[in-house]
Amino acid sequence: MLTNIYIDGFNLYHRALKGTEFRWLDLRKLAETLFPGDVIQLICYFTALVNPRPGNPNQLRRQLVYLRALRTLPGFDAHFGAFRPRIKTRPLARPVPGLPRYVEILDSEEKGSDVNLAMRLLVDGFAGAYEQAVVVTNDSDLAGPIKHVRDELGLRVIVVNPDHRNKSNQTLENAATYVKRLWKSHLRRSQFPPTLQDAQGVITKPAAWD
Repeated sequence: MLTNIYIDGFNLYHRALKGTEFRWLDLRKLAETLFPGDVIQLICYFTALVNPRPGNPNQLRRQLVYLRALRTLPGFDAHFGAFRPRIKTRPLARPVPGLPRYVEILDSEEKGSDVNLAMRLLVDGFAGAYEQAVVVTNDSDLAGPIKHVRDELGLRVIVVNPDHRNKSNQTLENAATYVKRLWKSHLRRSQFPPTLQDAQGVITKPAAWD
């Protein structure tokens, strides 16, 4: 079956990869591991370039190395939203009498990736660009376009829940043809080699990801 993969990169990273040894993830190998009987035509990856924080100055450099590795994959297509830094006010969990009960924190919110994913999923579906779509996310905001592709276009839409700790979102389950879970065994079998090559030279896995 001709299959396109649509990956919510932010959701995948925070639900499955952050703080693990699996961050050097080959997305094509992962797709072929999850759907070995299908023809993986296109892998659309939706993310945003991070704003490095003072305690993690090499964060963007590692992300750019990873994106360079991903671009060596056949059928790979990256789409970018943006991180917007914001100052937010939050209450203290244990306020001290006589001192302020609220603090200001520096936060950043990722914007645009879910909209970009929904639009590409729908546009490709209307164009007949796939027989089956796979959406890697556990974000219920994508339930609407997934349900539309399934019910109005009559196409299969499989949701892959990247969070092995929590159940799949019920709204997504109701919208999809069916839901698969992403387990550590899938990630372990789907890693890039420590080094690979592109037209610019050698790409090396970031040392902090070992």
